[in-house]
Amino acid sequence: MKRILMSVAVAAGLLTAATSAFAAPLKLGVSAGPYGEILEFTAKLAAKEGIEAQVIEFTDWNMPNAALQAGDIDANNFQHQPFLDNQVKQRGYDIVSVAKSVVVPMGVYSSKVKALADLKPGASVSIPNDPTNGARALFLLAKAGVIGLKDGAGLNTGIADVANPKGIKLVELDAAQLPRSLDDVDASVITLNYAVLAGLEPKKALLLEDDQSKWNLVWAVRKDRMEDPTIKRFIALYRSPEVRQFIETRFNGSIIPTW
Repeated sequence: MKRILMSVAVAAGLLTAATSAFAAPLKLGVSAGPYGEILEFTAKLAAKEGIEAQVIEFTDWNMPNAALQAGDIDANNFQHQPFLDNQVKQRGYDIVSVAKSVVVPMGVYSSKVKALADLKPGASVSIPNDPTNGARALFLLAKAGVIGLKDGAGLNTGIADVANPKGIKLVELDAAQLPRSLDDVDASVITLNYAVLAGLEPKKALLLEDDQSKWNLVWAVRKDRMEDPTIKRFIALYRSPEVRQFIETRFNGSIIPTW
């Protein structure tokens, strides 16, 4: 009987070890920049609960959703809802958002003027060339009075919807190239992750979005993983007081939690 019990105990121990050894880490996609820092901090909290998480950074905004759809990652946290909606519509992805993340303020930067009021008629301003971030940039410029928008302009607003009495030249570029364009244009509307990677200081932006932005980031998963308990627990840890404090201390208001 003792031998049988010992054999059962040994088998159970081996099964536990094997399960631990071969348990796949939670793979989380994020765009390069500060978003990844927040996920890495959360991963340390998750490790204390036995959840192993691997943060995978992408430099191309189209790749995190493609990787998620393909099953190469388990969730991503890099995009706002309009961007996700557009990708689902255009590419047929079976991806949904499951929680709000943070507001990462888009900003207007310049190496040639010190205030948006200094932009002269005919000045050039570069903006992202993807539809959703392009609309976001146009709304920010309209808020500053640089341009106007036609009545009824929504989240899919494009250059055709711009009222432009000052004759501002809007230059559409890939988002990653916008910081480099500062030498060639009078101002540029840049998302925070690319601004930080380029060494720009958000506090020195001519204008930043605030916590009322409609473009807060979201956690996204495939529909068949919406109730995955490990993913849900990681997101709960992400939206914890500890992570909020980390964000507020580390980024000093340039990234705004939604919880």
